[in-house]
Amino acid sequence: MQMKGMVRFFAALFIIFSVYQMSHSWFVKSHEKKMKAQAERFVKATMPGADVNSEEYKNAVKVRLQRLLDSTSQTKITWFGETYKSAKDQEAKLGLDLQGGMSVTLEVGMADLLRSLSGHSTDKTFNAALEKAIAEKATSGKDLIDLFIANYSSLSNGAKLSGIFAGPSKGKVTIASSDNQVIEYIRKEADDAFASTANILRNRIDRFGVASPTINSDKAKKVITVELAGTNEKERVRAYLQSSANLQFFELYNIQEIDASLKSAQEAYAAVHKGTDTTKVTVDPADSTKVDTAALVANFAKENPIVSKFAQIYQPEQDPKTGKVFFPAAIGAVMTADTAALSALLKDPIIASKFPANLKFSYGSFGSEAQNQVVNLYALKTVDGSKAKLEGEHIEDASQDFDDRGKVAIKMQMDPIGSKIWAKMTGDNIGKGIAIVLDDFVQTAPNVNTVIPNGSSEITGSYTVKEATDMAEMLKSGKLPAPAKIVQEQVVGPTLGEEAVNGGMLAFTIAFAVIFVLMLAYYNSGGWIANVSLILNILFTIAILTALGNTFTAASIAGLVLTIGMAVDTNVLIFERIKEELSHGKSYKEAVNIGYRRSLAPVLDAHITTFITAAILYYFGLGPVKGFAFVQMWGIALNLFCGILISRTMTDWFTDRGKHLEYFTGISRKIFKHAQFKFIEGRKKAYIVSGILIALGIASFFNGFDYGVEFKGGRSYTVKFDQAVKNEDVANALHNVFGEHPIIKTVGDQKHLNITTAYKIDEPGMKIDSLVERTLYTGLSSFLPNGLSFEKFDADYKIAQQTVQPSISEDLKRGAIYATGLAILAIVVYIFARFRDSRFSIGTIISLIHDVLVTLAVFSFCRGIMPFPLEIDQHFIAAILTVVGFSMNDTVIVFDRIRENLGLMKGASKETIINRSINDTLSRTIMTSFTVFISILILFVVGGEVTRGFAFAMLIGVLVGTYSSIFVAAPILVDFQKDKPLADHKSEEKKEKTEEFA
Repeated sequence: MQMKGMVRFFAALFIIFSVYQMSHSWFVKSHEKKMKAQAERFVKATMPGADVNSEEYKNAVKVRLQRLLDSTSQTKITWFGETYKSAKDQEAKLGLDLQGGMSVTLEVGMADLLRSLSGHSTDKTFNAALEKAIAEKATSGKDLIDLFIANYSSLSNGAKLSGIFAGPSKGKVTIASSDNQVIEYIRKEADDAFASTANILRNRIDRFGVASPTINSDKAKKVITVELAGTNEKERVRAYLQSSANLQFFELYNIQEIDASLKSAQEAYAAVHKGTDTTKVTVDPADSTKVDTAALVANFAKENPIVSKFAQIYQPEQDPKTGKVFFPAAIGAVMTADTAALSALLKDPIIASKFPANLKFSYGSFGSEAQNQVVNLYALKTVDGSKAKLEGEHIEDASQDFDDRGKVAIKMQMDPIGSKIWAKMTGDNIGKGIAIVLDDFVQTAPNVNTVIPNGSSEITGSYTVKEATDMAEMLKSGKLPAPAKIVQEQVVGPTLGEEAVNGGMLAFTIAFAVIFVLMLAYYNSGGWIANVSLILNILFTIAILTALGNTFTAASIAGLVLTIGMAVDTNVLIFERIKEELSHGKSYKEAVNIGYRRSLAPVLDAHITTFITAAILYYFGLGPVKGFAFVQMWGIALNLFCGILISRTMTDWFTDRGKHLEYFTGISRKIFKHAQFKFIEGRKKAYIVSGILIALGIASFFNGFDYGVEFKGGRSYTVKFDQAVKNEDVANALHNVFGEHPIIKTVGDQKHLNITTAYKIDEPGMKIDSLVERTLYTGLSSFLPNGLSFEKFDADYKIAQQTVQPSISEDLKRGAIYATGLAILAIVVYIFARFRDSRFSIGTIISLIHDVLVTLAVFSFCRGIMPFPLEIDQHFIAAILTVVGFSMNDTVIVFDRIRENLGLMKGASKETIINRSINDTLSRTIMTSFTVFISILILFVVGGEVTRGFAFAMLIGVLVGTYSSIFVAAPILVDFQKDKPLADHKSEEKKEKTEEFA
């Protein structure tokens, strides 16, 4: 093989990179383990005699651990000099389904944007066109702006769009602008508003307080997906993400004005907590000058709970030119690691009551990592506890510019009302600061030098041009003319997440071990080549995905388990061909050369078809399913490198030294040796069986399916009970409060139920979710322990939940149909281009439709029989598309051998050639199917409930796909256009050219 040196170089490079990348997780875990031990020692010292199993103790440890991790974020913990924060950012990240947390999909409202761009027009045609577009989008999934334009065109009797949008556009379009110009303006504003919403949400989430949040925006679908692993603050998340961006201008209190309140608050707080401190200052008897510094610091913090959290309290300054004394706009600076603790203190009722009623504390904007050590704290003067004298609704325009010193700035212009308020505010605060606040964070607080009568203002700071441009876009959108609404939500409790981790890792470990042993048992010493290739494939895949910031979910682990099964398929194909050539009397060197060369085409075909389906799934999928496809695509790509190039390099290392790997064992030498099965002769019986299966598949559409909440909309809750309960009893109890019968499914056993309801799913409002959850609690109260509070039920008994609005469920359903159809079409086109005979494509499409219908039939007719839910959801679609790709692996192997034998068996009948080809490839067809089947079976048995439905669909698909490759796809080549010979195989001389790649 050529390029051996390059293969070795890149293999070594990948190994070094993978070890480096994976080491971050080890360093982070070691540091966190050390910090946890310190936290536990601290809590035990401060809470002597506390029950280590109590919630109070665990929460105290958690809070202390987080403070330690915050305070050591810049501590170097790796051998390479990287800090904890840097290493944490680069470690493998677990999704919420593996550690608990919350995932939401927000849809950015284009309807509200159109209303805003029209100046909230009352034009009847405009509003009728918009309402019709909204209704059509709910059922079609098409772009709302496209639908609005089409409807306006049909209803307006030739009236131009400029008549609606010219006035409010502030000159961006005029009354003379054409419809195309107005449409271009609308689309640009829509894209800018979507980007603004995504940026604001990202900024908010970065300050939310969870480790490694995941935010993905889809500009085409106008949706934003957010994963907050580890959080259980559902209400805070819902309010935090759905509230509008808010620009405000506040007058400020200085430190002198609140000094008395600050002292009073500290004294009141210290008095209430007096006597709870057990810390004593000790003096070393051997040296009276040595004082327990830690105890002094602790006592100072106890006596000065607020001041002790400041890095610095700002004092008045004197202008060296004028001699005037002035106060800084901020009252002090706080270490970012202490902001959470200080915020909690300032919200304490005892402390809050001592400050003016109209005072609101707000931090300065958190900058980049280099600027992120301290942050200013401001004391804002509010109108009614939250509003400012001047609100952002009066901002007419904003743009990135430069100030008079050449620094990047954001220039703003106000409307007439805002200009009047701004003039009075600046006149009243000469020599004082005014805070410009965005989303409750102070962006800048300049001192006022003179009255500003023209309504102009600017924000300055350490901004780049891009950052200033982004902020200007945010300000232009004001209170988000394109608001974000949660259309899909999933909450996973930490208990369920831990079970998913344990099940997934157990499945991965067992599958790896079983395949490892199987390769050695079936391929002798050649199995070591396959196993080393497998290890490197898995190592490279995990390392690259981690480096790319991929979040590992239960679906990702399923993708890795599937990668294990498919990774060895490449070596199975090659080894089986080598064994075949050895059986024909070839030398080891010849057999290896021919085996790798002749296996290249079917290996590439199998990988390309599987990659096509994974790419389509990635495009149409959301959340975990998208992650599964991403893992699968990388696994497929890296398998080509490991399974072909590295495998061949290792094999040649032995061959070049006169050593030969053994590919036979006592078992493999006998299986399928000289197989002479008459598959074609029995095809009519197979047609009857397949006809029945296809009929059942068609009948399944009439029999119906159990759709997951993703595809039908609604709310789904997974609840655990202390005692086994009956589904019917729970359904009847909930009917009394919901007014409808929910769908109840058993999850594992009768102590765990999944409850799905459409109760109030169409009602808007951020409090609706909480209302439904409390109604669920009321309905289930008779099955719960006496006296159990809602908070306890929510934390310990409701272990997972999911919400999907009807609009997004329709989009998901359509996407699933498009994805499946497109995958089949793409593979059919590829097969036609590859084999240049329509009968190969016909055999392909019939076998794929056959496989899909059989799987659907099982999910339709076996629901209610199986002890686990058989739902049509995104995971099922992922399984179907994976089955489509896998089914083609076996089919392509047979097709490629048929094409090869056409050139070798001149004059033989089609029946003879096809029979021979199926028998020749039978061993590799069975082995490739078996390795994938055994991997998925292990995932099904021990992988947990999260992936059980997916694994079951895959098991059915693998079995059916193997059957259809032999009994459906290949025999069709005989019965379609019987008198026409199959496309002849290209000459062997041409095919020899591929040897350079093998």
